[in-house]
Amino acid sequence: MDTNPTALLLDLAASARDLTDRAALQNLLTAGHRAWCAGVADVQSAIRREAAPLSDAQLAKRCTAAGAAWEEGMTRGESVSALAFATWDASPAAMAYTELAERAARFGASLLGETFQ
Repeated sequence: MDTNPTALLLDLAASARDLTDRAALQNLLTAGHRAWCAGVADVQSAIRREAAPLSDAQLAKRCTAAGAAWEEGMTRGESVSALAFATWDASPAAMAYTELAERAARFGASLLGETFQ
């Protein structure tokens, strides 16, 4: 399987579409969670680099455009994190992970090892 988080999450979600086996879905969900974490970390790093030369006003504008408004009392670091998460959350990879997690949950699989009935 691919090691690029985006490609991997898209592949995992596609693989899960026809599965009903809880154990198989659990395995895909576990792999998907690792890829989700790697993907959000990649986006966080990229956004941090992108935001470094921006003024606070420019960063606030960028946050607003992404739907991650820089709220009163937030530090610059918190706003960069909010921007990174909003950027990641709107990505096809994050959407694929959500699809995978929802499919897994329908058949009783979760990251916590709980069994749903």
